[in-house]
Amino acid sequence: MRALFLGDVVGRAGRRAVFEELPRLRKRYKLDFVAVNGENAAGGFGITETILQELLDVGADAVTLGNHAFDQKEALVFIERHERLLRPINYPPGTPGRGAGLFKAANGADVLVINVLGLIFMPELDCPFRAVEREVEACGLKLGADAILVDFHAEATSEKQAMGYFLDGRASCVVGTHTHAPTADERVLPRGTAFISDIGMCGDYDSVLGMDPGEPLNRFLTKIPRGRFEPATGPATISGLAVDIDDATGLARRTAGLRLGGVLAPTEPLFWVES
Repeated sequence: MRALFLGDVVGRAGRRAVFEELPRLRKRYKLDFVAVNGENAAGGFGITETILQELLDVGADAVTLGNHAFDQKEALVFIERHERLLRPINYPPGTPGRGAGLFKAANGADVLVINVLGLIFMPELDCPFRAVEREVEACGLKLGADAILVDFHAEATSEKQAMGYFLDGRASCVVGTHTHAPTADERVLPRGTAFISDIGMCGDYDSVLGMDPGEPLNRFLTKIPRGRFEPATGPATISGLAVDIDDATGLARRTAGLRLGGVLAPTEPLFWVES
């Protein structure tokens, strides 16, 4: 099977790019499963039910979140209605929503998606390693799931790399999200798990992490807030990671980063196009 994981969708520019391109990407690359991080989709902070439904309608099979999961207060309510919306699994017991889900791919495979939040420079939640361990033990690769995709929403590269090796051979892929800057270390780890430290964002890269540079610069220079952060509105680059998964083992055969459009990638990379 072939899966695609798209990075944090930031604001209207990021949404527009994903809405326009995802249906074509699914068809062009014969994608069986698509997961999208949507925690910055609503003005850069959180997600609304309308935006969630739009992402699902254009081809997302699952939408993950992160530290901004509940910035839009309505999410506390509608997350209970949407099984395909995942918040970090290591939130305290009783938090609305779910942190993992088993979904059916286009090819009929059962895909386990896990969303988990890091601890370094993040809110203090339960241990992400132990939280993921419990889920993988309960629904293992080729035991309960044909493929396992993990979105590790974390700040520190070292913590993300540690999670990659922690799950190597037990997950199909581990992608880092949150920092909005795509790294160049995509690879298949020794035991067969595809990994990247951060898949980047789907947003305008002529920005500071997807935000118009004015207010971030002001706060760095003066330490005095002058206004709110506003998402940049220029052409967005779609960033993500594609993974070819072996049907027999559930492990990655190959992986490649996707950079499409905007200032980061003016042309589409031609990878895995069927003749």
